[in-house]
Amino acid sequence: MKKFGLLLLGGIAAIAFLANLGPMVALAISLVVTYFVIREFLKAETTMKKIMWGIIGFIALTATLSNIPSVIGIAAAYVLYLVYKKWNEPKEIVSEDHDPFRNFEKQWAEMNKY
Repeated sequence: MKKFGLLLLGGIAAIAFLANLGPMVALAISLVVTYFVIREFLKAETTMKKIMWGIIGFIALTATLSNIPSVIGIAAAYVLYLVYKKWNEPKEIVSEDHDPFRNFEKQWAEMNKY
């Protein structure tokens, strides 16, 4: 039953991830463009260049903010990672040596020898 729940959760997360894949790529591209625009803005020496880079930066920042719902896709990717990690987790194997009743029987047999 636990594997079924993991499979169901992983399926839902995979669908959410695939549905938001396009906006996630657009978010990454707009973040890279915004980073480079900010770098060029700080390097610009004239006022006209600063105004130009400021306008381009405003446009890039607007594109970045419009792709914020793609954070759902990033969260879905994280959930997929957790499901994968939990799915491949090794099972606990209870050995017979740790059974308290078996140890009790051994000790009882040892006590009855004397």
